[in-house]
Amino acid sequence: MTAKQDFLVEIGTEELPPKALLKLSQAFSQGITAGLEAAGLGFGQVHPYAAPRRLAVLVKQLDTAQADKQVERRGPALNAAFDGEGKPSKATEGFARSCGVAVSELQTLETNKGSWLVYQSLQTGKPSAELLPAIVQQSLDKLPIPKRMRWGALEAEFVRPVHWLVMLLGDDVIDCEILSVKSGRDSYGHRFHHPDPIFIPEPSAYSTLLHDTGKVVADFTQRRELIREAVIQAAAAHAGTAVIDEDLLNEVTGLVEWPQAVVGSFEQRFLAVPPECLISAMKGHQKYFHMVDAQRKLMPNFITLSNISSSNPESVRAGNERVIRPRLTDADFFWTQDRKSRLEARRDSLATVLFQQKLGSLQDKSQRVAAVAEAIAKAIGTQPEQAARAALLAKCDLMTLMVGEFPELQGIMGRYYAEHDGEPAEVALALDEQYMPRFAGDQLPASKTGQAVAIADKLDTLIGIFGVGQVPSGDKDPFALRRAALGALRIIIEQGLDIDLLEMLEHAAEANTGLFDNNHVITQVFEFMMGRLKAYYQDRGVAVDTFEAVLAQRPTRPLDFDARLRAVSAFRDLPEAEALAAANKRIANILKKTEESIPVQVDANLLQDAAERQLYEQVARSSDAVTPLFLARDYTSALKTLAGLRNVVDSFFDQVMVMADEPALRANRLALLSQLRSLFLEVADLSLLQG
Repeated sequence: MTAKQDFLVEIGTEELPPKALLKLSQAFSQGITAGLEAAGLGFGQVHPYAAPRRLAVLVKQLDTAQADKQVERRGPALNAAFDGEGKPSKATEGFARSCGVAVSELQTLETNKGSWLVYQSLQTGKPSAELLPAIVQQSLDKLPIPKRMRWGALEAEFVRPVHWLVMLLGDDVIDCEILSVKSGRDSYGHRFHHPDPIFIPEPSAYSTLLHDTGKVVADFTQRRELIREAVIQAAAAHAGTAVIDEDLLNEVTGLVEWPQAVVGSFEQRFLAVPPECLISAMKGHQKYFHMVDAQRKLMPNFITLSNISSSNPESVRAGNERVIRPRLTDADFFWTQDRKSRLEARRDSLATVLFQQKLGSLQDKSQRVAAVAEAIAKAIGTQPEQAARAALLAKCDLMTLMVGEFPELQGIMGRYYAEHDGEPAEVALALDEQYMPRFAGDQLPASKTGQAVAIADKLDTLIGIFGVGQVPSGDKDPFALRRAALGALRIIIEQGLDIDLLEMLEHAAEANTGLFDNNHVITQVFEFMMGRLKAYYQDRGVAVDTFEAVLAQRPTRPLDFDARLRAVSAFRDLPEAEALAAANKRIANILKKTEESIPVQVDANLLQDAAERQLYEQVARSSDAVTPLFLARDYTSALKTLAGLRNVVDSFFDQVMVMADEPALRANRLALLSQLRSLFLEVADLSLLQG
């Protein structure tokens, strides 16, 4: 049995980027795991550690060596390995030399394809201590670091300067050098609480020693949950509820090693400023968590995480209050100054901000979006003039002091300023909703005007950027066209908007007339959006062939597409589905191969066999039954009704020769099959289903 020992690697660094720390830790751990698997080393639990000044991985019960492996090399075929006198051929001699043995030491391998000369040997496994440095180095080389740095005169490159390296297998140090640092067993604790070396006797002692001696909570997840609980308790102690943003929580976890929650406060007068402004100042600049009261209103308090256990926590609190006050004062000033001018007065200044060189300024874009928003508003039954008004004001808050300082408040501040200016409530709300959904899973515009402007803005961007040839490729998507396409589709489908996407793209292209020369832009954007729609449904577990079956019919209304998709998904659960899908495939192949003209109508007088007469009658009855269902877009009921054709379809193919010798009879039967297939094609091309 292979011996097993725990393995620990720790890379000690300057403070790592807090927003990237969790991702770096996960990638480091996964890289080491992959390296161990590739080396054929068995191991138990893998535990990553990540703190501001360290990345570490503990591997439990790692094989101390690779298992010995039987190696077999195949040489020449036996019938060509020796001549008639039994002498080895040159190929055989060469093979033996390459294996380092005499020809007589080669063996014979018998297979069902013939006999071969082979060389078999036992390859001794390498000790893990020899393999681990390269495995760690390879994992570090693959970390997602956009820009690596050098320090001093060293050749090593990493995200931050490296100061120490722990490499232990059991209680032994693995002698190596990684990132220009010699390995050892000394780690280091908190920069202030315990800056001295910490002797690590064995891997399993790592986390406890760092915590008890070094005042470092090395486990990222444990530290994050400690912070979460501390923030919740701190807010509760002040009769409030902490609002915990998960991204901020991860970032703060990447900033502190020994978290201590501190509650501070600010003047009540600042609450006259919109809460989003104060929250942005606290979160963005200071990494504070904010608190709300029982009515979910912002409280004049914040929670910060100190990285030290201070003997004078009051001074820590006072210091943070001094730091945040100027930030909130700035927000108050911006709020006051911005309201001295109406949003409408900022429209002309949008002409100075370039959207895209060939597509003009933000003012130009606003005018295009207004035209498209009007068309969408008419289609969804809301007021076109309000949609146009909202579109013309939509980008004006980009010219305000507040959004200049806090870009993440674009749209939100537009709503506040529009309300202050006395704009209609729906117009003001649309200024905020135009950017929705801002991220995956985000809420969608609730108002019809907001929906019209949000869709129009996204379609204008798609048509314009595709029109000038800046199509997304790989990871490059500077105008976030994938997000725009998916956002528009989500709004249409999830908010139940019955609009024709192709028609709206035509309106967007018309608004862009003269800005570029691309006659295929509408088709290109439509196909691109269908690609995003496919990904949208795949994420929801819809089978690819179900999507392709609906796409084949080219429905241009996303809501209609959704109804068809749901119908086909439900149809596939029916016991008749597989047989009818196969029948559709058979009919499609027959019709595709037919070169003769197929009549539009079936001639009842030419029906000879009972099976084809029965199918003809059932198709007619089914057609009458499903026509109103198609008109109502009740595709699920329609396909359920058509599923009743299964038996007569099976009987038809069992008993009737479709490609009869007599031309008239053959053409009539093809017409019958064409009518049958046309019924299913009202929903989707079921011949594309894979079973």
